[in-house]
Amino acid sequence: MLETVFIGLTAALLFTELTGFTPGGIIVPAYLALSLDRPERLAATLAAALLTLGAYKLLAGRLLLFGRRRFVLMLLLGGLLSQAGALLLPQVSILPLEARIIGWVIPGLLANNLERQKPLPTLAACVTVTVFTWFAARLAGLL
Repeated sequence: MLETVFIGLTAALLFTELTGFTPGGIIVPAYLALSLDRPERLAATLAAALLTLGAYKLLAGRLLLFGRRRFVLMLLLGGLLSQAGALLLPQVSILPLEARIIGWVIPGLLANNLERQKPLPTLAACVTVTVFTWFAARLAGLL
């Protein structure tokens, strides 16, 4: 697992340097690649990031949110959604536990980049680096 994270970090850094597009945060593609065989987790994580972005947009009209404040709010909202999902999923959902959100930082990082860089370039970069990381880890025998 640790080696896959290093591959993902390196791939994300190189991709960002070569293209100028951030793949949802430097660490995000590595963790997504670790869960690429569980599409429920990817969908739940993307949903949490989009909900985080939506909540931010609602709050941004009422609060001064930019720079660090925006970033910290996104991390807090993403973490809150992740924890709420982990607590509520077993009680109120018919979905399997595999539909858990990946981490508590990943949705906030992804939402922050979706806001800063816009959704299409962010998601395209994220998919590209995630798939590359997964293939590289598979070729190395890590996954």
